[in-house]
Amino acid sequence: MSSPRTETPGPELQSSKEAEEPQTPAHSSRRTGSRKEPSGHRVDGTRLGLGALKQAFSRASQRASTQVSKEDAGLLRRSSSSLFRSLRRALDEGPAAGHSQATPEVPLEVMNAVSQQAPPGAASEELKPEAEGKSVADLITERQLLAALEQLLHLEKRLVAEKASRTFEQDPTAFARRAMDVCLHYDGLAAEIGAIVRETLGADGVDATVLAELARVVRAEEEAHPAPPDDGDFLSTPRRWRQHWEEAVRRSAQERVRRLGTGEAEGASEAESASGLAQLLAELGGLVRRDLQKVWQEVQPAYSAAGFPAWEVYLRAFHGAVAQRLQELARDARGCEQLYLLLDWAANVYGSPDFLDAPGLALPAEPLPPLLAPDVWARLESDYTSFLEAKIASCFDRILQLEESRWATAKGPEVLQGLYRAPLSTDVHMLVAEHVKAAGAISAELEATTLRICTRALGLFVPRFEKAFLASEAVSDSHLGAYINACEELRTSLLSRFPGTQEELEKPLVAATCSFQKHLLQGLQRDLQPLFRAVWTRGWLAGDWLQPLMDKVVVFAGHLQHVARPWAQETLQEVHRFVVREYLAQALRPRERFRGMERLRGSQKMSLDAQAIGDTFQGLGSEATWLDQAIQCVAEILGETYKDDIQRHLETLIRSYPDIRQDHILAILALRRLGRRRNQHLLQHTQDLLRAAAGAAGVEAPRGRVLFEEIKVPSAMAVLITCV
Repeated sequence: MSSPRTETPGPELQSSKEAEEPQTPAHSSRRTGSRKEPSGHRVDGTRLGLGALKQAFSRASQRASTQVSKEDAGLLRRSSSSLFRSLRRALDEGPAAGHSQATPEVPLEVMNAVSQQAPPGAASEELKPEAEGKSVADLITERQLLAALEQLLHLEKRLVAEKASRTFEQDPTAFARRAMDVCLHYDGLAAEIGAIVRETLGADGVDATVLAELARVVRAEEEAHPAPPDDGDFLSTPRRWRQHWEEAVRRSAQERVRRLGTGEAEGASEAESASGLAQLLAELGGLVRRDLQKVWQEVQPAYSAAGFPAWEVYLRAFHGAVAQRLQELARDARGCEQLYLLLDWAANVYGSPDFLDAPGLALPAEPLPPLLAPDVWARLESDYTSFLEAKIASCFDRILQLEESRWATAKGPEVLQGLYRAPLSTDVHMLVAEHVKAAGAISAELEATTLRICTRALGLFVPRFEKAFLASEAVSDSHLGAYINACEELRTSLLSRFPGTQEELEKPLVAATCSFQKHLLQGLQRDLQPLFRAVWTRGWLAGDWLQPLMDKVVVFAGHLQHVARPWAQETLQEVHRFVVREYLAQALRPRERFRGMERLRGSQKMSLDAQAIGDTFQGLGSEATWLDQAIQCVAEILGETYKDDIQRHLETLIRSYPDIRQDHILAILALRRLGRRRNQHLLQHTQDLLRAAAGAAGVEAPRGRVLFEEIKVPSAMAVLITCV
């Protein structure tokens, strides 16, 4: 219920009987000095009539100036301006009717002064109440709005009738005075309607009977003026209470929304400002939700009882107020967090279907306009993505700093579920996934833009990270294995989640993985390379040189067990190929030449080494079984006693390894040391086989099966001389 009102009612309106009586000097002292007997002189009559009008309006405005609130001033100005336009027209019609009596014309400056100062309730003392002994002002104060309206309509009709009957030809200021009284009471009624609307959503609220009374007033005014003329005549133009009520609802919604704070303290940091904005938006959502639920549950039924729909007007009023407030906040927003808060609140809080959470809630007949205009929304998204790019780059810098701090501790990586684990993959995945997910909650377009930003930033980060790591002192087999796993995990997880970004994501990650794998292999190759120098030497024939080499391979393979399988298997096969290739390269460039029994012993030794190498790698899990025949075939050629079978071994070698060239055949024959004729025959035969193999397999060897192509041998002329 609303609290009792303490406004002082204005003077009562005069009854029609009293209004018709002639004015005498004794009736009111304020007219004593202004009223003169009619005169034939137009100038004198005009001056005296205007003086009386000015004094009456000035005195009324002085009495009520303390009673008019700022908010009602606008209403007075609007209604009074209408009055004076009508009044001036009425005064001008006197001479046009053919009457000899001059009708004074009210100066415009006098009218404007009165219209700006005269408040509701400053009624003339010449009018008295007509209903139940109560004045119109009393009825308005007691919020008997319908009764007040009925009296005003009655007085208005009477005044119009008296105007038409030329009652005021002798005293035009009387018409102005009474018209002003009606106008001011209409303004008072309008002000009371505005007050009721303001109090409706207040803490105490307004009684349902008052709301129903207000609704009946609007409907009564519309029924009294079903088709309002647009001729500017104050007394024949309706007040349009429905428009006034709707404007009051909009004003009330705006005032309630704007009462909330700005959400940002002066001098606050970006994080503090974002926190303040989040609190403000939470308060805004709570206020709008509570107010609209109250409208739906309490206000709407009261208006509906009088046949007056109110829900949609309130809904659209609050929607407009929230939209205006949000645009103001958008203009002041700074930083990625604040912009995202606004976008998220508009899309997922206010825009959610359960925002009001009122049972049986009715949607408006026409859809509400967007909370933010398309250009404002686009600007917010653009500003957000601009800030986001800098934020993502900063996050990647932070990730690199964290990894560098871990390198400084000289600790090895953790082993989780049998694999080396680096926090890098988790950090990057969370960074990308969380930002893309957050953007997806706003719109699909923002999600796609954010994913492109993250992908581009990741493509710039990976080479930087790779360069920083390889330049550090933390490079080890375990760390290299951990980062191979990290890159592979990122590649598979991000591609499975964002399949449309395969090229952008896969390219930098695969490149980094290959780089880490290359450095992993290079470390082992540096350790193994010196051991191959003993091959095809007399020391090699006498000792067990292979065991130290294979021991290093086994240790290396132990690290590969903690590497993701695709890369572990590929790396192990590469080690297998390296061992076979370097073994053959050393044998085809011998430091010593064997003849007779030494050559046979060398062949046997080579055959045993081939078996040991193959068994070791097979035990480690290498799937490169195509490498097993290379050393064995060469050993069989060197140890073959039946020379005609050498051609068969060469054919097997050429078919198994299409990348073998004539230089390699010459080097093998040089080790075997056959006669010139036999060598020429075998060379001729192998040339035909090499051409056939090249035509069948193409210019390049099958992918992943390159062996002899990477083995350098002495020039063909030197080998040929040796063979001959």
